[in-house]
Amino acid sequence: MPVHPIRYDAYKPAYVVGLMSGTSVDGVDAALIEIGVAADVTNWRLLGWCHLPWAPELKYEILDACRADAPVQKIVLLNYRIAEVFADAAKSVVAQCGLKTEQIDVIASHGQTVWHQSEPMLLAGRPTRGTLQIGEPAVIAARTGCMVIADFRAADMAVGGQGAPLVPMSDRLLFGSNKETRVVQNIGGIANATYLPIGCQSREDAEIIAFDTGPGNMVIDGIVREMTAGQQEYDPEGQWAAQGQIQEELLAECLAHPYFQQPPPKSTGRELFGKAYVHWFCQRARKRGMRWEDMLATASALTVESIAQAYERWLLPKAPIHRVIVGGGGVHNRWLMQRLRQRLAPIALSTHEEFGVPDDAKEAIAFALLGYLTLRGMPGNLPSATGAARSVVLGKIVFP
Repeated sequence: MPVHPIRYDAYKPAYVVGLMSGTSVDGVDAALIEIGVAADVTNWRLLGWCHLPWAPELKYEILDACRADAPVQKIVLLNYRIAEVFADAAKSVVAQCGLKTEQIDVIASHGQTVWHQSEPMLLAGRPTRGTLQIGEPAVIAARTGCMVIADFRAADMAVGGQGAPLVPMSDRLLFGSNKETRVVQNIGGIANATYLPIGCQSREDAEIIAFDTGPGNMVIDGIVREMTAGQQEYDPEGQWAAQGQIQEELLAECLAHPYFQQPPPKSTGRELFGKAYVHWFCQRARKRGMRWEDMLATASALTVESIAQAYERWLLPKAPIHRVIVGGGGVHNRWLMQRLRQRLAPIALSTHEEFGVPDDAKEAIAFALLGYLTLRGMPGNLPSATGAARSVVLGKIVFP
């Protein structure tokens, strides 16, 4: 039941914009959905979506802010600067769909994560978790004239959760099945999996498990930046990786990282697999005389193997998996997808697109759905996924 619904006519369809910029820092994805009446959250349709890439200099500033010693002044200013881009993305998708911002009920903005401390660290003698997503919602509200809900992860962390992953609620709505057990696998900068047992849409007690499996495109993209001196950001369709050889010793060394042995719930980001990890990886590879193509093949194999081993450790002991539904930027990497299909066989492999959900818009759609739940005063986290003590309403509300 709603705990504190906002003043809102729940008996009319709502227009909700979802905004997302992920750990790959490619740009802002915006999705506009129309969602059905009353509490029927499954009654929704995608009206349109768009992608606004970050300007190169702004992307560099964001990546530079994703480190433990980033200057506070830089983060404060970036918080306001990038909010202008989030607002532009929201206005763009609304215009693209032939609507006006006055018709939008709410904008749900995930923002841009610059630090996510899911495992507690001692601060003044007390174990403390924390997370920070920037992209000031007050600026988005001022530029669009719309109510904005943002900072979704904080409420889950306040009740003992890791603040991530939050997409399992939408995965349940979008991909749950009464006929087969499914895993929804996102491969963005970080790769994350949502385990959906048979009948999870209709069973409140269904044991939905979700966690970050490890790096998705993050290490691959970092090596490409090193390889091209920043001139290119990713390996197009895995063409370079396809020309390399997997270095099994380095792959084994990578897979020995403590994160992969840690049971769910768990989440990660650039704190573990960002720039410092890429430098370590490249250093180890050079000592072995590896070519750039070999590095990319091995980093891509790390993504595939960490996903497969996570299933074998934490999911397959529960029940057979009938289908894996893959989305995110990784679906465009043909080499990676081919390796994943081979590694997971005989499990069927599908993409979000095959279920009517654009691969590159799915997470923006997810936050639009979470925003609608908050609008209704309904919980948006799944404690079985985040480790939270209880379900909570997510986000902070900014009025225009």
